[in-house]
Amino acid sequence: MTRRTSTTIAFAAAALLVAGCADVPVEYSYPTTGPGGKPTYEKQEKLTGPDGLDIFSLGKGSAPDTGGGGVAVNAFLWRASLDTLSFIPLSSADPFGGVIITDWYTPPQSQGERFKITVYILDRALRSDGVRANVFRQQRTPDGQWIDAAVEPKLGKDLEDAILTRARQIRIQQTAS
Repeated sequence: MTRRTSTTIAFAAAALLVAGCADVPVEYSYPTTGPGGKPTYEKQEKLTGPDGLDIFSLGKGSAPDTGGGGVAVNAFLWRASLDTLSFIPLSSADPFGGVIITDWYTPPQSQGERFKITVYILDRALRSDGVRANVFRQQRTPDGQWIDAAVEPKLGKDLEDAILTRARQIRIQQTAS
């Protein structure tokens, strides 16, 4: 048997094998709830929410605990994060992914160190575990280079608490009006 004939037979056998598997019943079974009873693996929502993108209402007309706004994150937490970080220049802000990244910031009272903050909005609900803040710190060496320095974990937690407090204030103001 020549090489060409054996190659042809091998391809034909592979094609028959694949065609023979076409009628095999497949059952797709995925979990429908995750941690905390949150639904998973079900019908995906639109990226912009069920009613489309509405950037002007800041959640008006939606359930009070979700913050609405047509984005995939809680609008109260998003707005509170921007308000809390308003004194630092932003490098990136993604309302659909819920990520805010600041540029390096040097406090006026401490010229030998600088900070960078990343805030993650993790949920559509206004909950204490719906926001996470990471703080990065660098110190200047005598030769002018910036090196990473340790940050107290309390600093990130305090920032998260400030964001949550501001989010509650925004929610109260909105429901009062």
